[in-house]
Amino acid sequence: MFQTIANAFRNKEVRTKLFLTLLILFIYRVGCWIPVPGLDTSVLQTGSQAGGAFDATASGSNTFLALLNGITGDALKNGALLALGISPYINASIISQLLTIAIPVLQNWSREGDEGRKKMANFTRVLTVILALVQAIGIVYSFSQANYLSTGSSNVFSVNFPDFVFGMLIVLVLVSGSVFTMWLGEKLTDIGIGNGISLLIFVGILSTAGLSIVSVIQSWIDEGPSSMAPWYLLIFFALVIVIFGLITFIDGAERKIPVQYAKMIKGRKQYGGQSTFIPIKVNASGVLPIIFATAVITFPQLIMQLFNAQSNWWIEWFGSGQPLYFVLAALLIFGFSYFYAKIQFKPDEVARNLQQYGGFIPGIRPGKPTVEYLGRINNRLTFFGALYLAFVFVVPSVVFSVLNSTNILTSALVSAFSSTGMMIVVSVALEFQKQLEAQLMMRQYKGFLNK
Repeated sequence: MFQTIANAFRNKEVRTKLFLTLLILFIYRVGCWIPVPGLDTSVLQTGSQAGGAFDATASGSNTFLALLNGITGDALKNGALLALGISPYINASIISQLLTIAIPVLQNWSREGDEGRKKMANFTRVLTVILALVQAIGIVYSFSQANYLSTGSSNVFSVNFPDFVFGMLIVLVLVSGSVFTMWLGEKLTDIGIGNGISLLIFVGILSTAGLSIVSVIQSWIDEGPSSMAPWYLLIFFALVIVIFGLITFIDGAERKIPVQYAKMIKGRKQYGGQSTFIPIKVNASGVLPIIFATAVITFPQLIMQLFNAQSNWWIEWFGSGQPLYFVLAALLIFGFSYFYAKIQFKPDEVARNLQQYGGFIPGIRPGKPTVEYLGRINNRLTFFGALYLAFVFVVPSVVFSVLNSTNILTSALVSAFSSTGMMIVVSVALEFQKQLEAQLMMRQYKGFLNK
């Protein structure tokens, strides 16, 4: 990895792309610290304390705000312009992908090549604005209930505006910030290296983790190491490294199904007769099942907050850290893993393409037997992939929650190093390395030809 980065800085074109990538990421992080007019940031900071609205480990806390704050790199806690981050665009992309199965028009767009992709991109952008508007209204309503709005003479305008006016202003700013973040992600994809949306999420998660570590070190300096011994932090990082290793190992695991192509003679030339394989990854869906499961679990809580439910029983039974929360999350992860596997890998199409080009799996007859064989292999791999996702999501969360309850670790560290965040960090880092190596390979092809 370090050698790849060193080689990238030696190439002028790749070095320019890296600097542009860093510049866009810097602009994004600056936008995560500029406060929105009309929010009382001093009151917002209290929500980050233990038991506050942004403490995801506290029982009965506002886990919806806590989860969103972790993805955006504490931008929501800061009341920043880019507080919504890229989450509306992610949700819009997922919904657009799922709707291609149910809506024939979207399904036709997905098959029209470049023109269809442009139409799908425009549809995703419109859906992003709609979701950002709904999400911003829900957040502002939650802020108003928690007295986070800077109304009266204490606001930045020093004018006594009604709460409704401040709410509309904040909603407009948050939606605009979400659209600007979406534009930054798309520009990062076009002129930078790797997927821009993934890099924005990557930076947000790393920022949250870095700020949490800095806060722990600052507490040692101010209060002394009596509350949390340094070796506890070393044990915590050892567990994180083990989880990183497991995620990296499974991310590259795949089943290679051998394929043999028959020899064909056309004119005086012979074609085919080659051996290759079909790679099927153990965890082909990545972190998407965990994201889907988390969204489904937190959605009822958001609805209850919007309608000002007096007793939020959903948090009491299915809140973060509750036993039923982990059980429901594991079941949803299994369900979404199989659902996404059916969408991504289609055995009938693979078998038809093999038969069309004269390919076959040794020992398996073409046609229906090949379809059944591929489907059986895919189901087995999906089961182990879903089991791995459920393990990574549940076990580290339980261990970290136990360490937090015994005051060995702070809630900030436990919230920052979530299983979902660690999986996203590893996946994006590996993908960034592959993209960087591809950029170097493309610009060094002359050297390979001369050898």
